[in-house]
Amino acid sequence: MTPAKSITARRTGARRRSEIPAEILTRLNRGEIECVTLVETLAIDFAALLHAFAPRMAKSALDEMRDATSLGITLRMALAGRLLLRHFGSTAYGLLATHRSDTLRGWAAYLLAAMDGLTLPERLLLMRPLANDPNPGVREWAWVALRPTLAADIEYTIELLTAWTASDSPYLRRYSSEATRPRGVWCAHIVRLKRTPALGLPILEPLRADPHRYVQDSVSSWLNDAAKSQPGWVRALCARWRRESPGSATERICRRALRSLKD
Repeated sequence: MTPAKSITARRTGARRRSEIPAEILTRLNRGEIECVTLVETLAIDFAALLHAFAPRMAKSALDEMRDATSLGITLRMALAGRLLLRHFGSTAYGLLATHRSDTLRGWAAYLLAAMDGLTLPERLLLMRPLANDPNPGVREWAWVALRPTLAADIEYTIELLTAWTASDSPYLRRYSSEATRPRGVWCAHIVRLKRTPALGLPILEPLRADPHRYVQDSVSSWLNDAAKSQPGWVRALCARWRRESPGSATERICRRALRSLKD
C-alpha cells in the first residue's frame, strides 16, 4: 500500500531563508509541524528543537548541539541521534519515529544507526517505517543515516534489500536502490560497487521497468554513478534491458542512466 499523503502538502514551503515566516520557524523549532523544503530544514535551530523534545536534557548536551551550529546538516543530524541515545537510550527510538516533526523522525534514523548490538536485518526492520515515511526528507535520512553500516557489508546489504524491490510501496523499492548507489549524495562512495557494479544486479534487475518515476530516477542515478567508473558495463546493461524490456519506463531509466556519457 502506498503511504498516505504527508501533511506537508497543506502549505507551500519557503525557498529562501528570508521567506520563512517567524511563526512557521518558531513552530518548526518546537517540533509542531513538518518542513516542506530543505531550506526550512536547514533553518531549524537544532538546540531549540532538542530542548523542546527533551526539556530535561543536560545543559552540556544542549551546549554541544549549539557548538555544532557551523557543522553540515548530516553531521548535526548524527550528533542529535547520538545525544538522544546517550540521554534516553534505545527507548527514544519509538518516540522519535512517530513524532509529528519530520526532523525528529530523521533523528530517529540516526539514533538507530548509533545503537549497538543490532544485526543488519534488525536495523533494516526498524528503519523500514522511516524508509516508508510520507515525508521525503525522512525517507532520505533513513538511508543516509544507515549508509555507512550498509556499505560496510554491501553484499549482505544487497541480499537483504533485494526483497524490498518486490514491495507494493515505491518508497521501499526506491530505498533499496538509493541506499546502495555506488556514489550517492551526501555520503561516502562504495568502492566495491564502483569497481564491480554487477554486484547490484539483484536490486537493479527487478526495478528495470518500475512504473513509478520516483523509483526510475533512483535506478537511473545508480547506473549514472556506475557509468563514471564502468561506462562500458552500463552501456551493455542498458542495451540488454532495452531489448528484453522495451517500454517507456525502461527507456526512461536507460536514457537518464547514460546522460553523462558521450556517444
